[in-house]
Amino acid sequence: MPELITIPISFCEYAADFERPVFALWMDRTRVVEAMFDALKPWKPAIDNIDVVTTGKPSEQGINFKLPDKRVAFFFGPMGCKFTKDAADWASAEEVISILDAARSTLIKSSGAVMLVQKTALAMHFQPKTKAFIDILRPFISTQVEALHKEKVTIAATVVKWEKNKLILDGSGSLANGVFLRLEREFDGKAGLEEIALELKKDEDAAFKMLDVTEDLS
Repeated sequence: MPELITIPISFCEYAADFERPVFALWMDRTRVVEAMFDALKPWKPAIDNIDVVTTGKPSEQGINFKLPDKRVAFFFGPMGCKFTKDAADWASAEEVISILDAARSTLIKSSGAVMLVQKTALAMHFQPKTKAFIDILRPFISTQVEALHKEKVTIAATVVKWEKNKLILDGSGSLANGVFLRLEREFDGKAGLEEIALELKKDEDAAFKMLDVTEDLS
């Protein structure tokens, strides 16, 4: 039977790179900001939660909209956009997708930006109910590496990068007896948000199956 886990800390990220710089998002953003504010009205945006980023390189400058009640933020600049959600879970996925879709579609429509590539990440710190965290990680420790020393292994990390996917598995630096898991995936610019969410759920399910864990939802 899979080990039951709780997930006290989790977050998700979505980022898109544009095909070419959109200079209107660097020099004169007023029209786009007003359109974005209107698009996010169902979630009660406030002017005090809009930050103008003027530091760093031009590619790093832009506008950051925050919705504190939803624990989300949406940044856009001349080279791309980025959406983050703290305390992410699948129960709130429908609303999160709606917020991201409103922000992203408004950005595309009001600026003419064309998505080149879309990048996502799901990350979490989870705690097993009965096992020690190292026992979750142990199956992924090379026997050759473990044999280098006689002492007991106390922590181990696994990082695997594929062409369009990446997995990071490590001990948690934020939770006692915790495991850190991060799943990254890249999509082309035409992939829809529902399609992206479906693939991310498949990735999480596959990782949990590999780790032989399941979330305690009771």
